[in-house]
Amino acid sequence: MLNVLWSIGAFLVAIGVLVSVHEYGHFWAARRAGVKVLRFSIGFGKPLWRRTDRHGTEFVVAALPLGGYVKMLDESEAPVPEGQREHAFNRKSVTARMGVVVAGPLANLLLALVFYWAMFMVGTYGQRPLVGEVLSDTPAAAAGFRAGDALRAVDGRPVLTWEDALLRLMPAAIDGRRVAVDVDTDSGVQTRTLDLSGLDYRAEDPDVMRHVGLAWRGPRIAPEVGDVIAGGAAAAAGIVVGDVLLAVDGEPLADWGEWVRVVREHPAQPLRLRLRRAGSELDIALTPQAVDEDGQRIGRVGVAPKRAMVEFDDYYLRLRYGPLESAGKALAKLRDMSVLTGEVVWRMVTGDASSRNISGPLSIAEFAGHSARLGAGQFLSFLGLVSLSLGLLNLLPVPVLDGGHLLYYSAEWVRGRPLPERVRLLGQQAGLAALLALTVLAFYNDITRLLFRP
Repeated sequence: MLNVLWSIGAFLVAIGVLVSVHEYGHFWAARRAGVKVLRFSIGFGKPLWRRTDRHGTEFVVAALPLGGYVKMLDESEAPVPEGQREHAFNRKSVTARMGVVVAGPLANLLLALVFYWAMFMVGTYGQRPLVGEVLSDTPAAAAGFRAGDALRAVDGRPVLTWEDALLRLMPAAIDGRRVAVDVDTDSGVQTRTLDLSGLDYRAEDPDVMRHVGLAWRGPRIAPEVGDVIAGGAAAAAGIVVGDVLLAVDGEPLADWGEWVRVVREHPAQPLRLRLRRAGSELDIALTPQAVDEDGQRIGRVGVAPKRAMVEFDDYYLRLRYGPLESAGKALAKLRDMSVLTGEVVWRMVTGDASSRNISGPLSIAEFAGHSARLGAGQFLSFLGLVSLSLGLLNLLPVPVLDGGHLLYYSAEWVRGRPLPERVRLLGQQAGLAALLALTVLAFYNDITRLLFRP
């Protein structure tokens, strides 16, 4: 329950900030263009708080915090007194109207830049680009990658973290092309060529590294019992401190992580465990207790591993820079993420990427809570990505989105007069239908992820 409340709180903070900045972009540009703003609303539905400023603009915080809007004086929506017509949105030049519309998405892109800058200033941790396993029958295996390799550059661009390598490889995976990867090996630096032309990147699994065939090498904890909780399934089965777990149902256990995974995936299902105790091996049976964790049914047995000394710096590095260097890093990250987001969206539009990658508010809330628990740096990174995505998606040429309005005004600028009202109405109806379908799909993906997650 605490995790759920944390996720909801982080989600509300994220949506509140992102929507406020987006709408403020429209508001700021409208004021500069001489347009009278009637209402600035964060959220929809019943107002929870309202205030009117000296310009006559009503500021509102409403009950449903899933968006917002800026309502401007406009003769196409309601009659306007003759004395105020010069302040109506529809009376402004087409370039002024385009400026008001584009200001919202641009505000989100600038906000993403600020978040990334703050992230690099505050500092965040990244996984060192170390290969722990090379999956068989994958491009990485064919290219000769080995466990223990350290990735140094992809396509000639240096990588500092595992995430850097993922972001560099993703465009190549999307395009299905060959890519050169520099690696540190026991025998020195080598360049290996990944042939990604055979990848089917329409798969639902968004983990590009898994498709490529590379798994990260993280700290491994030996499968030795350090504590047994009274009343748990392990205690009932006779497991004691010092037992070394060897295999489950005949499958060897390489580390404690594998044991945790097996237990979580088998709630209320009997397991046959082989272990070593005082130099002798024996088999015992135990059944994990079924418990609920964030709406997911998992198994739990009530044991903890023996504490082991792990050199944190061997697997992670801290990314923290000064103000000027952080600005450069933020610009580079904004560029890379913008290109990547655009490629993925285009891939989904053309049917070359799975629509299962579309997330709705439930998944976003879950990601928000998870990133917030990891620290300020991770939460800022999450906010930057969502703000960037919000800005770019709003620029899509879909009626009812900002990009759709820009499309209409661009046509008006070329023609010298607005599009016929019938054309605009049909476009609005098609845009609403597309937006409704996208919303339904996002909620469907969220619900199926929650119900059928592994």
